[in-house]
Parts: sequence; C-alpha cells; structure tokens
Amino acid sequence: MFPIIPANSVAAVSGNQEGIFGFGKATSNTDITNLVSNAGVVASDVTGVSTAKRRLAACEFGGDKGIFGFGNDGSMSGVTNLVSNAGVVASDTAAVGTARNLLGACSYGEDKGIFGFGKAASNSDITNLVSNAGVVASDVSGVGSAREYISGCEFGGDKAIFGFGWISAVTGITNLVSNAGVVASDTAAVGTARMGAPACSYGEDKGIFGYGIDAGSSYLTTTNLVSAAGVVASDTTGAGTGRYGGAATQYGGDKAIFGFGNDGSMSGVTNLVSNTGDVASDTAAVGTARNALGACSFN
Repeated sequence: MFPIIPANSVAAVSGNQEGIFGFGKATSNTDITNLVSNAGVVASDVTGVSTAKRRLAACEFGGDKGIFGFGNDGSMSGVTNLVSNAGVVASDTAAVGTARNLLGACSYGEDKGIFGFGKAASNSDITNLVSNAGVVASDVSGVGSAREYISGCEFGGDKAIFGFGWISAVTGITNLVSNAGVVASDTAAVGTARMGAPACSYGEDKGIFGYGIDAGSSYLTTTNLVSAAGVVASDTTGAGTGRYGGAATQYGGDKAIFGFGNDGSMSGVTNLVSNTGDVASDTAAVGTARNALGACSFN
C-alpha cells in the first residue's frame, strides 16, 4: 500500500538547518564559535573547550553533525573536533592525518566528509576521508595540483569540489570529488585566480565560491556558482566587503552564509546567500572579528 500523507503536510527541506563558524585568528588564535540559526542569524561568541587554532577547515558528516580539523595552533596541527547535532564542539581528538594548515574540507556521499590539500612542510595534495561516524582516515595521496589556501563544497547532493588556492601563484583550478570520495585531476580555471575564497553549498544541490584575494592583492567580492553537475560558472561581481580568509556554511536547508575574514584588518561581517545564489550586502558583525577560521552546517 502507498503511505497516507495528510493533506496539510509539507515535504521537509533537504540539507541542514543550522551552521557554525569556529576558531580563527583575532589578535591571537581562538577557539571561539558562533552558531548560525535556520534564519541566518549569527549568535554571539561561545568560548570552546579545545585548542585555539587558525587556518583550519570544517565539514558536515553523518547527515547532521560536523567536524573541524587540522590548522595551526602555533605549529602545524592534525587534531580534530567533532560538532554535535546541537552545535556543541567537543574537545580535541588526536591527529591521524599529516599535520597541515590552509586546507579545505567538504561533505560528500550524503553523510561523509573529506579534508584535502593544504600546506605541511610544503604544499600538499593529501586527502583524509571522514566516515559517517566522524572517524578520520589516514592519508591518501591525491591527483590534483598540490596547493594551499584552498576551499571546497558539496554539490549534486552527494559529490564535492575543491577549488582555487595557491600553488606558486594564485590559481582557479578545481578538482571534483565523486560520491565515493575519489578526487579527480585538475579542471582548468574558469573564475578569477585567487586564494582564501571560502565555499559552501546552497539551493539543495549547488555550490558557491566567493570572495578571496587575487594576484594583485585586491580583496574580491567575486563569486562563482557551481551547478548541480559540478560545472563552475564565470565570475559574478558580488556584494558586500571584499575580503579573504573567511568561511562559509549552509543554513536553513537551502541557503548559505559567508562570514568573517580579512579586508585589510580583521572582519566580522557576514553576507547571506539566497537559495538562488544571490549574495546580500553586509550584515554588521556580531562575533569577534577574525580570519582563517572554519565553518560547517549541522542539525
């Protein structure tokens, strides 16, 4: 028999409802977090219980939880911190993968995650898969160009993409990630080469890269949409204050938010992204101004 669906029922919106910005550098490394409601409202600072660090990455796993990982706590780090489906950040979990910073992370396969690239002693193409229970796997050597200041996001519901960054100069190349966590070789750049450009998913099955700093050291508002098939679109001039080193996360099931970064000094402004990929003007800072932080969705 077919299930009986009440006439007044509404299908649930796919995707997580809340987000979290965490860690980063203000005047020094922090373990501060700021929750993002399902309406895109950023909450005031919460002081964490883990090691303060910057230049880390974060992603969703398990459908409703998140993980912060790697970074720099005074030296290269490989520790991770799980985020519960209530947005509570756990204490440090010992490192498994190679300690490094300036890497990216994103979810894939509907309930798993991946950390990738970054800088250890030199630029890296290493990836570390995250299981749907939040367990980080050992290093896998990648196939794309080793680089730092990279970011990544989910697209198509179960796949992901890493993009932009620094090799020996800023770059715009991207690398697709299959729903099995396999990273593909380089795809030629479409958007303006830059680094420190955060990314996140929006619209249930698409993604967006935004902001960053280019070869001329200009702070950008540029965005590049990622289709449900993983195709990166050409540049769109964005809104808000140009900056780099911020973070981005999904919220409200199908929307996104960019936040924080460096526009010549530390910033705490945020910019909401609609479910059609339109970026709004600046929202005044609530949390401590900082850059080199991470963000992911949960719940």
